[in-house]
Amino acid sequence: MHETIVQAQFGAHAANYVSSTAHSSGASLDHLREWMLALRPRRALDIATGGGHTALALSSACTQLLATDCTFPMLLAARQFLRAQGAQATVFALHNAEQLPFASACFDAITCRLAAHHFASPAQFVSESVRCLRPSGCLAVIDNVALENPAAAALINAFERLRDPSHGRHQTPADWQKLFAANGLAVVCNLPYRKALNFSDYCTRMSVPAHTRAQLSAVLLQAPALVHSYFNPRHIDGALWFDLHEILIIGTLAH
Repeated sequence: MHETIVQAQFGAHAANYVSSTAHSSGASLDHLREWMLALRPRRALDIATGGGHTALALSSACTQLLATDCTFPMLLAARQFLRAQGAQATVFALHNAEQLPFASACFDAITCRLAAHHFASPAQFVSESVRCLRPSGCLAVIDNVALENPAAAALINAFERLRDPSHGRHQTPADWQKLFAANGLAVVCNLPYRKALNFSDYCTRMSVPAHTRAQLSAVLLQAPALVHSYFNPRHIDGALWFDLHEILIIGTLAH
């Protein structure tokens, strides 16, 4: 079962995600924070909160914030982190992102950051999120995205899955547009980003063994031109760096 693989992967590395600078900061997170501060939702839900960084960024904008995850050790790590940061209005729940245990129309805003590529059914995640939104509520998703070219997208996803067996699939920007439209969400924000990652940190966060690191670095450095351009591998002060691409997409529900 895919959820069991996700729980095993992230449960064993929960502390690494709390301390990860790649997850604790970034332009997309800054823009999401700015959006929510302007919106000021009364009740918000952060799905697959991971290390809790998105919940922390949103906590000052919401009267009540519910942070949830399907992995118990990750949820405990996030709760410890958020309480240490003084996020008093946050409560926590353990659940699957595609089967939300909440009444319909009970949240003003729902967020999900850097997690949907692990979901078995992103379409069901969006559908369930919309069910739980109040009229005029918004769904905000930040996630890594693949290229529209199918062969290039397949190689990018294979690279991610080699490093992390719980990886499902990076959607494309067009995929997210279609999922939002199919669920009655009007897209009001759709911003692209390049995220620079230190290759060693990227591997260490998931305890990737040496032989797999060698395979991953070979993919980065020897990929076909289109994928090589996507990853943009380069050495900085002797360390290998590369890029992943992500988007922030926000949709609002009709009245």
